[in-house]
Amino acid sequence: MEVLASSSLSPFFFTKPNEINPNFSIQVKLWVTQPPKISKASNFSYARCRSNKSRRNATNPGVVFVCNRFLCVIQRNDERKFSGKVMMKSSVNFRQNLSVALVRIVSVLLVSSISVVTTDSPPSWGLSEENLLFLEAWRTIDRAYIDKTFNGQSWFRYRETALRNEPMNTREETYMAIKKMVATLDDPFTRFLEPGKLKSLRSGTQGAVTGVGLSIGYTAASDGPPAGLVVISAAPGGPANRAGISPGDIILGIDNTTTETLTIYDAAQMLQGPEGSTVELAIHSGPETRLLTLTRERVSVNPVKSRLCELPGSGSNSPKIGYIKLTTFNQNASSAVREAIETLRGNNVNAFVLDLRDNSGGSFPEGIEIAKFWLDKGVIVYICDNRGVRDIYDTDGSNAIATSEPLAVLVNKGTASASEILAGALKDNKRALVYGEPTYGKGKIQSVFELSDGSGLAVTVARYETPAHTDIDKVGVTPDHPLPKSFPKDEEAFCGCLKDPTAACYLNQGLLFSR
Repeated sequence: MEVLASSSLSPFFFTKPNEINPNFSIQVKLWVTQPPKISKASNFSYARCRSNKSRRNATNPGVVFVCNRFLCVIQRNDERKFSGKVMMKSSVNFRQNLSVALVRIVSVLLVSSISVVTTDSPPSWGLSEENLLFLEAWRTIDRAYIDKTFNGQSWFRYRETALRNEPMNTREETYMAIKKMVATLDDPFTRFLEPGKLKSLRSGTQGAVTGVGLSIGYTAASDGPPAGLVVISAAPGGPANRAGISPGDIILGIDNTTTETLTIYDAAQMLQGPEGSTVELAIHSGPETRLLTLTRERVSVNPVKSRLCELPGSGSNSPKIGYIKLTTFNQNASSAVREAIETLRGNNVNAFVLDLRDNSGGSFPEGIEIAKFWLDKGVIVYICDNRGVRDIYDTDGSNAIATSEPLAVLVNKGTASASEILAGALKDNKRALVYGEPTYGKGKIQSVFELSDGSGLAVTVARYETPAHTDIDKVGVTPDHPLPKSFPKDEEAFCGCLKDPTAACYLNQGLLFSR
């Protein structure tokens, strides 16, 4: 055998067993700055391991390079020895031969390393169409969900475990696996939507829905029994409103199904249905529980009602109050509010009242646009994730149309989500005084993602803080002043409470806008 040595720098290898794959040894190459002093061929013979201990450690069969300071040979790990001559030749040939040997060794080690690393990758077996849908849902949450600890679990390990253990032979089983995965996040606002539910959700933001006209939410822990879902608002003129259902009432059951274990989205799906069909509700209101049968109908969600209130005064100087009732943030909300403001300003109003009571929210962008109507500049809302502020929505006044008139905002416990963003922005920028009671306290933002089969995911992607960096989640926006308990919710009666000093609901218009 010939070993070719360098005349300038000599490589020195030593062998280390590979703990990852026992079939290979790891070679480490060192370069010796002293030149070799061997100038002619010499014979050599490597002995076997001399001790039992050494023999026991030589467990890796295969051929390796072994060198002392100036001598390189090839030796098997199974202790078979080689003998031969070392012949000094040119440094170029020596490096070329060593490079070939080194490349072979490194290639083997690379293959061995890859075999170990890939054990952390997804399972290597063929994935079915159902598996791929599950993975699509998993990736959506992985990328978008606000809590990157995923409720304190290894999200990657959950994926592998689910693909191995969860049955996904039918679309129904896959949906069940996705729901089970979402449930581990313990977030009531992050949920899976079957195709029908996704379509229903989108239709609700587009202006109309077939149902009974209720917005519902979860009861707060402090509410105590009875357990169920709370009514946030009842659409004016809708079936629930006509039956006397009011904000704060508790829905105990829907069609003989208890609401104690229902999500608000499952309950909303049960409340909706074909026009003309009926649904039975068990409603706890005050000290009594009532059973009501309501007929579903198409509830047109007209987001805005407005009214000009002329108060007693002298001649043409009589105060005029522009009242705007905003019931939801659907895709028509901002245009409807703009139209109402412009109409009332055309009637030379002296001040505005924006009524957000029982407005359970809706489209986040619509809330931002409406805030811009009232502000000449300032922050509207901070969008935050688990690392802090992620984005800032503000205005430079380019969309402002009503920044000078005094403004009062009315809220109650049915004011939620986008309504709270709007109320918080107007309050913290000192644009408006807020009247009523603490709002609902939904300080998280969801985005809806459609999956490839038409189903979807509503995922909590962020939380928000008001311009004063107040986190209102589960707390709500605190009003500046309370309203009289008998203060009405319709525009006709509202004007009467400003006009009649003898009414129980009377509110002095001078105090209404005074700080």
